[in-house]
Amino acid sequence: MTELASEFTIATRNLRRNTKRSFVAVMTVAGGVIAYVLAGGFIAWVFQDMREATIHSQLGHIQIVRPAYFEKGISDPYSFLLPGKSEAQNLIEKTPGVRSLTPRLAFSGLISLGDTSVPFIGEGIDPVAEKPISSRITMTNGRELQGAKEAAVILGEGLAHNVCANTGDTVVILATAANGSPNAVEVKVAGTFATITKDFDDNALRMPIDVARKLMRVDGATSWVALLDRTELTGQSIATIRSGLPEKDFQIVPWSELADFYNKTVVLFSRQVDVVKVIIGLIIILTISNTQTMSVLERTTEIGTSLAIGLRRKGIMRLFLLEGVLIGAAGGAIGVALAYGLGEAISAIGIPMPPPPGMARGYTGQILVSGSLALDGMILALVTTLLASVVPAWKASRMNIVDALRCNQ
Repeated sequence: MTELASEFTIATRNLRRNTKRSFVAVMTVAGGVIAYVLAGGFIAWVFQDMREATIHSQLGHIQIVRPAYFEKGISDPYSFLLPGKSEAQNLIEKTPGVRSLTPRLAFSGLISLGDTSVPFIGEGIDPVAEKPISSRITMTNGRELQGAKEAAVILGEGLAHNVCANTGDTVVILATAANGSPNAVEVKVAGTFATITKDFDDNALRMPIDVARKLMRVDGATSWVALLDRTELTGQSIATIRSGLPEKDFQIVPWSELADFYNKTVVLFSRQVDVVKVIIGLIIILTISNTQTMSVLERTTEIGTSLAIGLRRKGIMRLFLLEGVLIGAAGGAIGVALAYGLGEAISAIGIPMPPPPGMARGYTGQILVSGSLALDGMILALVTTLLASVVPAWKASRMNIVDALRCNQ
């Protein structure tokens, strides 16, 4: 332990012998860490914001449906109806961490205004119970639905544009009821809404669940949607709910299995961050390797003298590796600290972003620097500087003593 402390002291003094070069090396590492942490922090914020927007605009945290509903229920949803009132609902609502539970009735048909008819996908909802779950749905015009029996509808802004409907217009909703007969209802357009997904806004409408049940001539729901206190409780809450509901009657599905667009975005952006990480790592390795090689060349006589008086070759190699680690530790610490400060400043200002593919609106981005990301930045700095020091350290340790002593003579 004493020997290691002594070697760290010597390595520190060696770095201080050429402060300009050491400073450049440390700041190179710090710059790489800053770039990686800020890029990773932006992507982490995008993931978090998209996750919460997906949960609070469409999916909720957990959906309870009949078994095989998502595989077979699209073509025949009314063969997979849940009851309108059930003890199972009470059990779910009493589960620790569950903030609210609301029924939804999925249906589809045609919406008509004048001579224009457009196909739609619809959801019958309980406007009061749905409010916490749909907090990230933005009303772009008009108002939200107010009651379960109100003869009104809200349209996705794309659907409203396609059917040329404005707030206050009366539209006809035509659908094929559960018994196979056509049915229609006249409702007023209460308003238009927008979510994070443009495709959903172009095709979706929402109406009070009692009106939807009357239209489809059913009494029940195709799904129950649960909202939790925190997204991190999803796995635990699912396990608790599953233990209380019969598996043959209910399927409990987490939001992550339904968020196809979110999952694909995470995969794509994660790969991009990995590419950035590799590029930054290569830049650091090349820079520090060059710095360490120059240090070895300048200290050739010193290395020969150390070997001549009995210092082992592995001691020489360890000394240069320690110098690389110290550069990485200093650069990593400075980089993480500066990245955190820059992240806070940038987040306070905001990053105006255009609408990404599949979304209708732009957004103001932020930087989310988590503990795991900061640790990853430190590991990047330490690993790359250590790797960069291996070849120069090995060359220094393999020097011929006589040739090293004759250097510069």
